[in-house]
Amino acid sequence: MVLMGVLTAQAKSYSYLTFETTDGAKVSVSTIGLSLSISGTMLTAGSQTFTLSNLNRMYFSTTDESTTTGIKTIDSSQLSMDESVEVYDLQGHKVEKSQMRNGAYIVKTKNGTFKIAVK
Repeated sequence: MVLMGVLTAQAKSYSYLTFETTDGAKVSVSTIGLSLSISGTMLTAGSQTFTLSNLNRMYFSTTDESTTTGIKTIDSSQLSMDESVEVYDLQGHKVEKSQMRNGAYIVKTKNGTFKIAVK
């Protein structure tokens, strides 16, 4: 005898379906009126389209977990290391300018706070 069943998934209190790609980026899509479709190697979720081989996982979440890098291009007039007030590494430790090596840093200046990459 063969048993067949139906699996029903409900996202009662989850507002988003979050997709995590193989590079770690996350994109959240609202579950309200959400439709999913697969065509060949592509998955479409609402207005977002993903290549199936680039998806690491997907899960329901209560908040928008879309990844933003927070990195934008600025010109040198906005950031001068001569005027920086404070420099921190990504763990929150204060760093002297002379100790900065390759990596990412948070720099506070009179013109604002910036995330920078030193190469």
